Amino acid sequence: MALYKIYIKLSLKYVIIGVFSLMELGKTILVESYKGTQPCISVQYRCVPLLYLFFIIILGRSIMAIIVQKYGGSSVGTPEKIKAVARSVVNKVEAGNKLVVVVSAMGDTTDNLIALAKKITENPDKRELDALLSTGEMRSCALLAMAIKDLGYDAVSYTAYQISIKTSGQYGKSLIDDIDEDKIKRALDNGKVVIAAGFQGVNTEGDVTTLGRGGSDTTAVAIAVKLNGTCEIYTDVDGIYSVDPREYKDAKKLDEIDYEEMLELSSLGARVMHSRSIELAQKYDIPVYVGLSNSDIRGTVIKGVDDMNLESKPVTGLATSDDDVAVTVRNIDNDINIIANLFEKVADKKINVDMISQTAPIDNKVNVSFTIPKEDLKECLSILKSYSKGKVQVDIDEDITKFSIVGIGMKTTSGVVAKMFKLFRQNNIAVKMITTSEIRITCAIKQKDKLKTINVIAREFNL
Repeated sequence: MALYKIYIKLSLKYVIIGVFSLMELGKTILVESYKGTQPCISVQYRCVPLLYLFFIIILGRSIMAIIVQKYGGSSVGTPEKIKAVARSVVNKVEAGNKLVVVVSAMGDTTDNLIALAKKITENPDKRELDALLSTGEMRSCALLAMAIKDLGYDAVSYTAYQISIKTSGQYGKSLIDDIDEDKIKRALDNGKVVIAAGFQGVNTEGDVTTLGRGGSDTTAVAIAVKLNGTCEIYTDVDGIYSVDPREYKDAKKLDEIDYEEMLELSSLGARVMHSRSIELAQKYDIPVYVGLSNSDIRGTVIKGVDDMNLESKPVTGLATSDDDVAVTVRNIDNDINIIANLFEKVADKKINVDMISQTAPIDNKVNVSFTIPKEDLKECLSILKSYSKGKVQVDIDEDITKFSIVGIGMKTTSGVVAKMFKLFRQNNIAVKMITTSEIRITCAIKQKDKLKTINVIAREFNL
């Protein structure tokens, strides 16, 4: 936007110069005509106005910012909200930007489509389910394009197939491999607003696949990467908070947050953005703005640590998740090859293992515990049953909440763990498992202790 303002100033300057050049040209013609002689027009006067006009046009086309916006399901949940989004998009276009807009399915459309499929069969075929779910985003795209055209601006909607969003991996959890940006660029160069379907892609077989939770965020960031643009994520919250404000009323909204911190918070339960989209933004250094749709309230910018205050406080935020279970495999041989083989089989099914702990060996046997998403428990148990052939005992603990604190300041600040465990002791909070990294500490606690833990930790670290 700063470049666009410079362009406006330069345009005004050269328009004025061009006008004066044309005036001088006209004056010369009149004087020579009055004298009855053939006007002798210098090359300078003939060319200057056209050169200035050419400069303004070329500079303007090259300097217009490309912005990729993403609107979530709640932002396009009704026809009225879609019209409001269209007005917001048009405002950005009028400010001199090229716009690509990625949209999710309207409101609860995805959940409703899943429920509809389950009325047909309890176990929908994954390929066909992806084909069904992708229709939600297609509908949103077409409706938003209609709304923008109704405001007098040209727009075109594209499915993942039409702009070649290439994916690989499993149905329902596919990954974006590449995007052919040429078609998007041509549409933008022709003055169109591009509306792209989020959450979906096309695999090597030509089948529609979906990207899983947070897939539209990932689509938006991926397109921003290919177009070398900026990315704006609009949702039903006005930014990223240090703590979920629904669980801690004094939570503070963050003006900015580092990629690493946001990646940890997203993977640990913060639901504003999915961790895959943050990984992509960090890899290609694409700043991401997160804010409330159709609002002037300032949101949060996710960006690199080099652009932030390095003397930050030790803890930036905390996140919790009730969506995990702890799996304990008992009496497994204390053999690294056997244990590695176990986790390889789990990884082959794209099951995300987070916290891991192992007991000291007794009679060359150990207990290995790890956490996984609840939705993957059935598949994980099937793997363990086939792997162990009944020789080991498997225990499941569903009474856990993953509680995590995150902050790049922990890299240079000592005593954070000690302070945290002192608070746990003072408030009788039992810790079942713990894992740490340079910038985060994660504990598995009982679900009944969740709100108490949030309050004591948030107060202590001024979150």
